[in-house]
Amino acid sequence: MIRILLAEDQALVRGALAALLGLEPDLEVVAACADGERAWAELQRLTPDVLVADIEMPGITGLELAQRVQRHGLPVRVVIVTTFARAGYLRRALDAGVAGYLLKDAPAEQLAQALRQVHRGGRAIDPQLALEAWSEPDPLSDRERQALRLAGEGLSAAEIAARLRLSHGTVRNYLSEAIGKLGVGNRIEAYRLARQKGWL
Repeated sequence: MIRILLAEDQALVRGALAALLGLEPDLEVVAACADGERAWAELQRLTPDVLVADIEMPGITGLELAQRVQRHGLPVRVVIVTTFARAGYLRRALDAGVAGYLLKDAPAEQLAQALRQVHRGGRAIDPQLALEAWSEPDPLSDRERQALRLAGEGLSAAEIAARLRLSHGTVRNYLSEAIGKLGVGNRIEAYRLARQKGWL
């Protein structure tokens, strides 16, 4: 039996995924979480075989969850199931040790097969995205990405500094570096471009 933990913030999608996977005789959903923090707690408590996570969730994103799994050496294979067909997301996911990356519009049988393949030690990556992922590298550092994400939410440099526990000058430097790397005029343009490329 392959034990699966779901992390998906949309209740309807979470319920549908749990129901579909529950129909498979060799798959068992051991928990379904609405946010990344809860998923992280359940991952440590239950140690499932596979984590199926969305990318954008409250608290911790699916990619940050994958990074934590990798950093802590948990014996959990990670599959991202998302609406975001962006090469930048896939590249970051692969860097975080993700074994599967599928789009939500894929057929249910494809997801079940992907989970079996990943559980056996293989990979399950959308082929078109895999080609695009290596065409353009993500230029942002993790800190630049965090600062830019908060700037895109409308926070000032001082508010970002407080949130990230950094100095005001350091945050300004991160934002300035991100703007320069992306070749745009200001942090809002930088946020839009980075989001469009899947780098946030």
